[in-house]
This record gives sequence, C-alpha cells and structure tokens, in this order.
Amino acid sequence: MFEYNISMRTILHSDLNNFYASVECLLDPSLDGFPVVVCGKKEDRHGIVLAKNMIAKKAGVKTGMVLFEAERLCPDLKCVVAHHDLYLKYSRAVRRIYLEYTDQVEPFGIDEAWLDVTSSPKCGGDGVKIAEEIRRRVKEEIGLTVSIGVSFNKVFAKLGSDLKKPDAVSVISKDNFKSIVWKLPASDLLYVGRATKEKLAKLNINTIGQLATYKKEILINKLGKWGEVLQQYAKGQDVSPVRKYDEREELKSIGNSITFYRDLKNDDDVYALLILLSESVCSRMKRAGFKYASTVELYIISDKLERTLRQSHLATPSNLSAEIADTAFALFKKHFSWDRGIVRGLGVSVSGFTGEQQVMLDDLAGNREKQERLEDTIENLRNRFGHDAINRGIIYTDQNMLDIDIKGTAGSLSSEVATANPLNLAKY
Repeated sequence: MFEYNISMRTILHSDLNNFYASVECLLDPSLDGFPVVVCGKKEDRHGIVLAKNMIAKKAGVKTGMVLFEAERLCPDLKCVVAHHDLYLKYSRAVRRIYLEYTDQVEPFGIDEAWLDVTSSPKCGGDGVKIAEEIRRRVKEEIGLTVSIGVSFNKVFAKLGSDLKKPDAVSVISKDNFKSIVWKLPASDLLYVGRATKEKLAKLNINTIGQLATYKKEILINKLGKWGEVLQQYAKGQDVSPVRKYDEREELKSIGNSITFYRDLKNDDDVYALLILLSESVCSRMKRAGFKYASTVELYIISDKLERTLRQSHLATPSNLSAEIADTAFALFKKHFSWDRGIVRGLGVSVSGFTGEQQVMLDDLAGNREKQERLEDTIENLRNRFGHDAINRGIIYTDQNMLDIDIKGTAGSLSSEVATANPLNLAKY
C-alpha cells in the first residue's frame, strides 16, 4: 500500500473561479457588470446553463438550470455560446504556471488541479507563499482568478479552495481542521454525492464532524467499505498521492454525451442520436488503442432534468457501433417510458476493455469480421474526407444531425478572437 507521512505533505488545490464565464468576460469587456451565463446555441433550443459568472450566481442562477429560468431571475442576462477550444487553451496556460512549482500537478477537470509542493524550492517551500504567488500570477499573466486551498492532504485542500471565492487562499492545517472542517455539511466532503448524502442523513450524519466521530462498524454496515474510506477522509487521513503531470491514469471507460438542439419525442429520434454517439464512442475507443468493450452504459436526461444511468454487459465484446447503439437502445426501451416526458439529452459509454473476442457459433461465416472491416473503411473515409463523407440513412431524417460536431473536435482560434485575446497562448 502507498505510504505517506501526512504531517510532511503540503498540498494545494487550485480552482479557477467561474472558469467558462470568466474566459468569456475576459475576451469581451462589454460583458462587464452584467450577469453572464455560458450555454449552447440559444436559437437551437431553450438551452442549459453550463457556467455562470459571480453576478449571475448571486442572483440564484445555477449550473444545469434551463435558460429561460435563468432569464427569469436575471432579465438583463447575457448568454454566450460556449467556446471549448478557448477554455482548453486557457486551462493549459494556467497549468504551465503550476508546473513551474512542481511536476506533481494532477488535473481535476479542466478548471481544477492538485499540486504537491512539499519538495518545491519556490518561495522557500512555503505552501501559503506558493499559493499566493500562483494566485497573483494567474491574475496578472492570464487575467483570471483562482481560489486555492492549502492543506496536508488532497481532500482538505479541495475543501479549502471552496471556503473563499473568488480570488483567495485558505489554509486547513492539522491544528485547525477540526474547527474549520467538522462544522461543514457532510455533502461538502469530496465524493459525497446525493445518494451518499441521503444515506448519511438516515444515520443522522449531517456534518463532516459527525461523520468523523460515528461508529465505524455501523458505517461499514450501511455503506460498505466506502463508509470507512469517507470517515478516514473526514478525519484528515487521506493519503492519496498527487500524480505527476505526465502520468496518465488508465482509461476505464470512453463515452460521449450531448444535449440535443431539440427535445427527442419518439423512438426514431432516440435511435438516430444513439447511432451518432455510438459511432463517436467506437472511433474514440479505437484511437485510444482498445480492441473491444464488454459493457455499454446509457445516460438519459429528461426535460424535467431527471437523470437515468443504466448499463448492460454484451454477450460478446464488441467494437461495432451498430451493436453498441442497439444495446443502448434496448436499455432505453427497458428503462424509459414516454409517459414520463420527453428526452433532452443522451450519453453512451463503453468499458470493460479487452483484446480478445470469443467467436460465436452463429458467426462461423465471418460476418462479424466483415462488419469490422466495413466500419474501419467508413472510419478511414471520414478521416480523409470529413465526417459527413458517409452517413447512415437514419441520420438524414433530421438535417440538423449532419451539422453536429459529434466528436467534439476543438477548432482553431479565429483571427477575430485571437486579436481580441490579450494573452499570447501560442507558447502553450
């Protein structure tokens, strides 16, 4: 087991404040002073709030909120279409600053990262001084703000970055963590999601301190081994290391999801979109070097923002997009009924990767091998001539499906945006 002397570690967690919205406001000064949200194309559908700035947040706007609800809270709301390629460039620029202090930089999404600065020679190795210097440099050199938590483990560093926002540094030490952390809601602890929060509430555990001091045997009985792990986190006993930046965690699943430009109202709509998503997933799986997947997972989000997640194991591991789509569609038919409403978005992912595949008795003629060759040919054509070079007939039932960037390939900076960009990102 990985051993760490937790009293010797200095861990930072840096969180870019309102990242998407902050980048948009940085590039367009006319947004200053207004509530701003980042969303999909407003003309395509009512839209979902992907991010908001601090003004919109104070007005009650939340991520995931339907756009018309946000506009009701903020009549002067400014809606900006997301530019994911720009966000990635700014994220990389900030990480380059982090890497000047340590090679142990572990991203946690596009806008957050842990840094282990225990052995950093910068600022005399003082974690608070390093955090303050990073905060200042990100603001002066990039134009964004960060909130940074300084602590002796990853979980508490993450908690620290949430204590003061925006543009702040907070310290959670071995001496003060009980007075700071234990009074916080249990749901503030990393990895305590909605389901775990509800289970803890049934045990009358509402704060992190109550979790830390609860009887371990009961926690294990009610939550399994995970109950013990969460209690260790609450006690400050997280010993997980911060990975080096060039280390890549092994991929356990590959997926793609989309909020469609309109609501999906029937089985044909759903199947057509599942085909698109499955083709994307199979293409990504092959590019990642995986031969076959043995599990398919379907994600459904309804117009009421209800989320459903279901999975199915394949009888034979597959890399065929039609099989992935058919399996996902079977999950949809089994677990979703149209009397519940309509569908706003779908997601498909695969896991259980393997390099072997058992030949079924009904495939002795080599039909599967022919299908694999056909899909490889289609992939090659798309790589040479573009994704629209060849499509399944069902995609043409909705012309807008042909315009979807289903692979999410980031485009290059337009000259207009590049000119407005005060930061030279070329070196990043």
